[in-house]
Amino acid sequence: MEQLRYPPKPKPGDRVAVVSPSAGLPAIFPHVYELGLRRLREELGLEPVEYPTTRAVHADPRDRARDVTAAFADPTVTAVLATVGGDDQLTVTPHLDDAVLRANPKPFFGYSDNTNLLNHLHKLGIVGYHGGSVLVHLGRPGALHPLSTESLRAALFTTDWYELRPADEWGDQPHDWNDPATLATEPPMVPGTGWTWLGNRRVVTGRTWGGNLEILHWLAAADRIAPAAELAGSVLVIETSEELPPAVEVYRMLRNLGERGLLAGFPAVLVGRAKAWDFARPHTVAERRAYAEAQRDAIMRALAAYAPEAVVVFDLDLGHTDPQLIIPYGGEIRVDALTGRITVRY
Repeated sequence: MEQLRYPPKPKPGDRVAVVSPSAGLPAIFPHVYELGLRRLREELGLEPVEYPTTRAVHADPRDRARDVTAAFADPTVTAVLATVGGDDQLTVTPHLDDAVLRANPKPFFGYSDNTNLLNHLHKLGIVGYHGGSVLVHLGRPGALHPLSTESLRAALFTTDWYELRPADEWGDQPHDWNDPATLATEPPMVPGTGWTWLGNRRVVTGRTWGGNLEILHWLAAADRIAPAAELAGSVLVIETSEELPPAVEVYRMLRNLGERGLLAGFPAVLVGRAKAWDFARPHTVAERRAYAEAQRDAIMRALAAYAPEAVVVFDLDLGHTDPQLIIPYGGEIRVDALTGRITVRY
């Protein structure tokens, strides 16, 4: 793994690439996508630049990789934003031109299946940004969430330290994108519960690594993860998706990473609030709470076996959450279990 470095940041008024390295959902939900683009222009002052596969369904992985490479190569583009996630970006990253990416480092924003590209950039020594979906968060019904917007704006335009803070309200029950009328009202929210600190009580500083847990497991199977020795000392950041993996599978995925020697090297583990609602499984609030508690127990069981000295923080608003905090991927972080504070350098 190369030495990690922060890429130059965009300025208001700049052109930024909007790409679909995973699913081409802008073609299926143009009303949501257009809202996200409008917010990108009006709220953040950036001019989106699309590519041939941005609105293409089932685009060939080589074509998607070509678009990502072109976005990094374009000297007039100062950042790259993913439209949404998906499930096959594992087939895209092998076709990227790494020489172009190294020579033209730019901030890349994405999460979920975009863990593939974030991990790929990390191995090239380029700090990325976990979060910032054009459809999901910029295209949020009703209005942008203030906390998401504040974090995204800071990650896009600043290089300073930023203190993360728990959301006063949160939700994981989105509106149905098939009904354009739902864009008029904000999704339902529930009162925030703060973070839960477990494990060791100390201060940890380091660089972040991780992403969506299911994708990390796929990356491990494809042998796309750096050796444990190279990742040792990193702060692990994990979250789970709308597929709602059962607690036993969450445990097994972490157990397998532990057997690979990875977990023992992480002095701190940050866990995103477990997404516990989906259209196929419309859980009640009580059922969502039970799901999250079962997942927490599974994670702690794995960490007790493979990283018993780690500082552990649950219920952060990162990943498949509303609101969503942006986490620098490979960037600097300070986890202070003594004062209950987490700061990141964007």
